[in-house]
Amino acid sequence: MPEVYLLIDVDGVLIPFPDSEENGPATHVRHSVVPTGYDAGSPVPIWLNPTHGPMLAELVSELALTPVWCTSWRGDASPLIGAKLGLEPFPHVELARQDITTSHPNGYLWKRDDVSIWLGTAQAVWIDDDFTPADHAWAAARTAVGIPTLLVQPAPRVGLLPAHLETIRSWMTELVSMPSGPS
Repeated sequence: MPEVYLLIDVDGVLIPFPDSEENGPATHVRHSVVPTGYDAGSPVPIWLNPTHGPMLAELVSELALTPVWCTSWRGDASPLIGAKLGLEPFPHVELARQDITTSHPNGYLWKRDDVSIWLGTAQAVWIDDDFTPADHAWAAARTAVGIPTLLVQPAPRVGLLPAHLETIRSWMTELVSMPSGPS
């Protein structure tokens, strides 16, 4: 079977957006991190669910997925997020730094153009909290031409749940029984 990438966003997926009192879900533990370019005296608070690391590691191992960070955290994702979850370092999609005021400047997720180029004709599961109907249409169009693509969209204030991973498992089971992608 051809390689299948597991693209993983961070904000809204592994780090749910805080509530109005700036707290994360009770299932998550608060950490302070200093992303590249930030002042070390002003760390950024994040909330991580300690079960996410083992859940993702098991999924990747079980399904032979190739994990890749797909986040504005870029190269900081592995040392600042993944390491706190006990994950081995993953590569990341190099997303262009854009001067945008919305995450959907063209009606779809700002990352999608870079992801589309990066993936080429590779099969992928992409977990992100911020897809639009245009992104789902893009994934359906890729799938229709023989490039299976699944978008998984957690609620941004809740983040990744076991049910999302079960969706991926079911999709991968179907994918294994499908004919190969484009030649």
